[in-house]
Amino acid sequence: MNILVTGASGYIGSLLIQQLEKNQQISTIVAVDIKKGQEFTKKTKFYLMDIRDKQIWNVIKDHKIDAVVHLASIVNPPENLTREEQYEIDVKATIQIFKFSAISMVKRFIITSSGAAYGYYPDNPIPLKENHPLRGNIEFAYSYHKRIIEKNLALLSKQYPHTKQFIFRVSTILGEKTSNQITSLFKKKFLIGIKGSSSPFCFVWDKDVVNCLEKSLFCEIKKADIYNLSGDGFLTIQEIAEILNKKIIFFSPELLRFSLKILNKLKLSQYSSEQVLFLQYRPVLDNTKLKRKFGYIPKKTSKEVFLDFAKYNQIQSLR
Repeated sequence: MNILVTGASGYIGSLLIQQLEKNQQISTIVAVDIKKGQEFTKKTKFYLMDIRDKQIWNVIKDHKIDAVVHLASIVNPPENLTREEQYEIDVKATIQIFKFSAISMVKRFIITSSGAAYGYYPDNPIPLKENHPLRGNIEFAYSYHKRIIEKNLALLSKQYPHTKQFIFRVSTILGEKTSNQITSLFKKKFLIGIKGSSSPFCFVWDKDVVNCLEKSLFCEIKKADIYNLSGDGFLTIQEIAEILNKKIIFFSPELLRFSLKILNKLKLSQYSSEQVLFLQYRPVLDNTKLKRKFGYIPKKTSKEVFLDFAKYNQIQSLR
């Protein structure tokens, strides 16, 4: 089997390729990214390439790709990247890659979507199931783009039914060494809480994500579908504070939104006013379908993943 992985130098892409390189059922891994991170074995052929580049079609054809794992996405956009450019990378490039894959008779198209595609709303049920509507907030580019990507993929699945889609709506990915905007919230001296909100967090172990992606390459094709990918359960901000032994300072949504807007403009905070919704109404994912239909039971619950993360980082802070 020949595999194409986009976003190959990213956090999950790197972990996935490390695992796939050990898989004897895979002949060739084609890795694509705009930067090269890790060193690869001879099994992996790396292309320094923007996913918007139409040359990716030749890469798919030349290597006779059987399955595409599309991980490339803009999570934390740099300041110089416009909203239009983010849309081109997230949405237009994804549609283009799927079409190239389908025309080249690729059998499986595997993509990581996000729980963010459901949007951040006070009336979101807890937990959310795959049949609940996608309402990704337009003011939050990542959330909105995931929603639009899935809408387009649904239409394309009817046009190209021979290329089966595995879509994983992933919750917050966490491992011992994970470092991003979300984990930086937990590393501050105190936690930020929103008055009137429990700010639930559901987590998924990074290795569970990698395991699911690998499984989707070899499972029965009839299992191609949309799945919430998350560990069991969730943690409230109060439970997180107890684990970390930290205080919570609660703000009104209005005050926090105003404060973040000012601080972000002054470049004193990486967070913007949109992050208030992100903290208030975080989607909690139901993983029943993942376990029953796809046949994968996450090795760690949300709480277990967070406990591992907290333990590792507390030890590191003492060194």
